[in-house]
Amino acid sequence: MNTQLFPTPVYIPHHITRLAPEEQLQRTEAFFTLMQARRSVRDFSPEPVPFPVIEYALRTAGTAPSGANMQPWRFIVVQDPEVKRRIRAAAEAEERESYEHRMPAAWLRRLAALGTGWHKPFLEDAPYLIAVFRVDWEVDETGEREPTYYAAESVGIAVGLLLAALHTAGLATLTHTPSPMRFLSEILNRPKNEKPFVLIPVGYPAEDVRVPDIRRRALDDFMQVV
Repeated sequence: MNTQLFPTPVYIPHHITRLAPEEQLQRTEAFFTLMQARRSVRDFSPEPVPFPVIEYALRTAGTAPSGANMQPWRFIVVQDPEVKRRIRAAAEAEERESYEHRMPAAWLRRLAALGTGWHKPFLEDAPYLIAVFRVDWEVDETGEREPTYYAAESVGIAVGLLLAALHTAGLATLTHTPSPMRFLSEILNRPKNEKPFVLIPVGYPAEDVRVPDIRRRALDDFMQVV
């Protein structure tokens, strides 16, 4: 066996604080209460957000587990107004085509209940857009192209951690996925091995923000114990 291609793993100690059951429950209840208030927001204040907050939220996203530890994510933080304007124009072009020609009636019916449409002013109003890209392949130590493993699952977990970190900081977010999103690769000049995954506006909610009156499923609807 080639030891350069298959190196012997190196292990280091791992320390985690073991909590009393009462504190475990208290912490999980508190985190649930915090996250229960998280909502997708489409009306943002232009008020600036301290950039170190964004950096630490992204550091948190980078702690996500990933297939073979390849960490197949890239986060592009957009704050330039002109770049945001171009992203909005391209996204609205795709969204208008989708709403008027691509989406089936059942999908449009679901979206109508949320009050959404092809107009996306939040792409310019929010102080930051975080464009998340999935890395589909890398070049390995031998110079050969190697696919990343479980890339979609890994990036999805990282995005979940990012949303939680931003919400913990008192910031509003939206997971925006215009389809197709090739325009993001072009506008942000991303390499061919990266594919757009999701676009996340981030900022403070507008003062008069309102969100759809939706209900989340009860635990018994999505958990089963066997």
